[in-house]
Amino acid sequence: MQNGNSRLSEAQKDVEEVKGIMLDNLNKAEERSGKLKELETRADDLLVKGKAFSKTATKVKQKKRWENIKYKVVIAAVAAAVLLGIILAVALSFSNDDNGKDASTTTTTKAP
Repeated sequence: MQNGNSRLSEAQKDVEEVKGIMLDNLNKAEERSGKLKELETRADDLLVKGKAFSKTATKVKQKKRWENIKYKVVIAAVAAAVLLGIILAVALSFSNDDNGKDASTTTTTKAP
């Protein structure tokens, strides 16, 4: 009988050990499940924030592109105005020189 009792107690001991291991595994699986849910939530939040960032970046890019175009137009207008001013100054200078030469030619051709 002792042999049967020792086998029974050994089997119960093994069952308790397996039961403890299984409970530990269940607790770890539950903990992992919670961590996975948290990770999934964080990933979803990151996805939403990434999309918002992409929209904002696109808007800023378009705004900066228009600012760049405006600056180029202003610079081109200023350059054109300066060039026009130089051309007018040169044209008026030649015009005044031509008027002065005509006056000197007319004064030298006077009859005595």
